[in-house]
Amino acid sequence: MSDSSYHLSRRSLLAAAVATTAASLLRADPAWATEGPQSYTPTWASVDQHPPAAEWFQDAKFGIYYHWGVFSVPAFANEWYPRNMYNNGSGENNHHRSVYGEPSAWPYHNFINGARDKAGNWVQFAPRLRSAGGNFDPGEWAQLFVDAGAKFAGPVAEHHDGYSMWNSGVNEWNSVATGPRLDLLRLHADAIRAKGMKLLVAMHHAFNFTGFYQWAPQQSTTSLRKLYGQLDRASEEVLWYNKLKEIIDGYQPDIIWQDFDLSRIAESHRLNFLSYYYNRAVAWNRDVVATYKDGFNTRGEVFDFERGGPAGIQSPYWLTDDSVSSSSWSYTNGLGYYPFRAVLHALIDRVSKNGNMLLNIAPMADGTIPAAQRTLLLNIGDYLRRFGESIYSTRAWASFGEGPTQMGGGTFMTPREGTNADIRFTRSKDNRVLYATVLGWPGDTLHITTLGSNRINLSSLTSVQLLGATAGSYVNLPTRYQDGGGLHITTPSSTAPFSAPAYVVKLTFSGPIPALGAGPTPTGWVRIGNVATGLVLDSGGNVASGSNLKQWNYDGSANLQWQLVDLGSGWYRIVNRANGMVIDSWGAASGAFCRQASWSGNNNQQWRLDSLGNGRHQIVNRGTGLALDSGGNTTAGSSVKLWTPVSSPNLEWTITSV
Repeated sequence: MSDSSYHLSRRSLLAAAVATTAASLLRADPAWATEGPQSYTPTWASVDQHPPAAEWFQDAKFGIYYHWGVFSVPAFANEWYPRNMYNNGSGENNHHRSVYGEPSAWPYHNFINGARDKAGNWVQFAPRLRSAGGNFDPGEWAQLFVDAGAKFAGPVAEHHDGYSMWNSGVNEWNSVATGPRLDLLRLHADAIRAKGMKLLVAMHHAFNFTGFYQWAPQQSTTSLRKLYGQLDRASEEVLWYNKLKEIIDGYQPDIIWQDFDLSRIAESHRLNFLSYYYNRAVAWNRDVVATYKDGFNTRGEVFDFERGGPAGIQSPYWLTDDSVSSSSWSYTNGLGYYPFRAVLHALIDRVSKNGNMLLNIAPMADGTIPAAQRTLLLNIGDYLRRFGESIYSTRAWASFGEGPTQMGGGTFMTPREGTNADIRFTRSKDNRVLYATVLGWPGDTLHITTLGSNRINLSSLTSVQLLGATAGSYVNLPTRYQDGGGLHITTPSSTAPFSAPAYVVKLTFSGPIPALGAGPTPTGWVRIGNVATGLVLDSGGNVASGSNLKQWNYDGSANLQWQLVDLGSGWYRIVNRANGMVIDSWGAASGAFCRQASWSGNNNQQWRLDSLGNGRHQIVNRGTGLALDSGGNTTAGSSVKLWTPVSSPNLEWTITSV
């Protein structure tokens, strides 16, 4: 690939040509890396054309970031210590008064500037590089991330506390002007890129001035009011944007990850940020990713589930951020950790559902990464080195998997270890290899019920192999048979031939993986009933196109009867018996009402049935990735909504022949 300076000069030459001709030449140039438009304006119509999940991002699957900063110094409770130390009577407040003094006399910014605690100890966020006699070694951190199998990594460059971990010209409360006297983001960025990883920069600064310091007293100077988010709102929003602009111009991140409360930032600032970032990426000749929890959308950006993910496959591509600990994102004394298998199985599950996993670690204030965290990361890396072909550069298949262990279903879901009856699927990008990852040794026979003869034709299956104990080794599994109950594969022995936290079976086909049917889904008329309300889907009869989909008590009328018409690859159109219209999401956002329309064939009218077991399904839209939701409203005639697939009976439906 040519370097960016070459492309900048090419662009200067091409700019003299007619605009449309220039655009076509740029798209035809195989060395031009960026997907999508070659320029953006600060409008949704423009930034929504940005491809949200670059191919490298979909290939990467696993990244690491870290909550490390001033809040790491007290090492108490969690990273919200600077907020809660001012909340009278809270655990943090009591701890602070005991160890440091009254917050009014010993404020949070003492951890930045340095001060003595009650015992006379000097307290300050001032990590020193190992080369200067300290414990912080950014190169060592980056090597650990590589050894863990991460393909992208980076720091929380600013948390809610308002402290910038870079050489900021707009915020004097930064790591160069104070504390460490180091450009920590530069050190991280250079070390991470030197190891061949993409750079992620996490910014949590929107909440700094929208509520984080609600208990902190009004500060006496403009500088302190900047740190504590107490400037006037207009100034705060300009500062929010200017910090992002500094990050973009100074460090050229491949991913800018942002925490919540973006929806409370003026739309003009949000659009200015997105268009500026995407335009700079075009100049760098790079495909970049912006993530969000609110305030953006999936047409140009990637949605992030905090500590969770969907119950089933969700499109478009998504991300989750999770942590090694349930109690804190930052280091605290006595910090506990999730079991390794639970974290790894969560990664496997999320990849099978069309997502990436960003895992947080919690370094100590001096730059030491605790041994337990290092061990967990190295265990993940060992698995990915051995079995990474089933993770990296794969794509979600028609089914994410099977088994009794529910994983995902919303945000703040604890990672769970699977069993030897739990299987997760991925496929190669060329759609010729299907990987079935079993979350435990299955015994002498592996039963994959999803691959039953009533759902898939396996005549083009050419080989079945177990990924071996070392990377690139395989054990042939030639003995197998298929019936209506699934594909049954004889394994080498009833006990595992080698130790692994999960085992991967590779199914190779002579052509594309055959389409997966829905199995015994009724072909005639059905009623579709909600588990939470007991009501059934109701078209309302002879209504206009665009009318809301409703619920009603089942009385046998044609309004309440539907047909699931198989479109192949697991997708259906759902047709009403009374009016012939189909269920249509209209491309709406989560929380909007679902509607009906005449069949057009677009993705908003195609639905997938995600089995939850016990005859229950989530009904998920192809165009939006949202599921049908009763809202729990038991009133006959209430409208049906669309919602992000979460674990709730409101989103669970039974399908019964009539």
